[in-house]
Amino acid sequence: MKHFFLAAASLLLFVAACKPPKLDVYEKNLEIPGHEWSSDYKPSFEINIQPEDTAWLYNIYVNIRHTDAYPYSNIWLLIGTRYPGDSIPKEQRVELPLADVAGKWSGTGIDDIFEHRIFIQQRATFNVPGTYKFSFEQNMRQNPLPYVMNVGLRIEKAGKRP
Repeated sequence: MKHFFLAAASLLLFVAACKPPKLDVYEKNLEIPGHEWSSDYKPSFEINIQPEDTAWLYNIYVNIRHTDAYPYSNIWLLIGTRYPGDSIPKEQRVELPLADVAGKWSGTGIDDIFEHRIFIQQRATFNVPGTYKFSFEQNMRQNPLPYVMNVGLRIEKAGKRP
């Protein structure tokens, strides 16, 4: 009986390990080469949405990490989203504030490095299972954009769809 229980428990763990992971939180940050973000460098992030993930709402954030020497109080990005089955991404230009009107950085900082998690979409849906690809292109007048260290994407579950 003891061997049967161990075999059944092992099989259950194996089956559970083979299931694709559900999207509770996705977060990935990529380094900007040389800490100078050229508009030619377009970091991208791929998220594989399973059928059960389509029943949820998600909050989407952009992560930005820069030094205190970053010369602007904001950053403009072109955010591309390619949906499963589409070959051309849909682009949207967004402004991400990094400092208040007095010039104080709004993110968290240690020494001269500041990190921001900036909310860009609330209660987003992924209607179709498959691979979604997000890309970020800096869209500032200065190119390359100095003192930007990392850029990233965070997607977190926000609740069940109504």
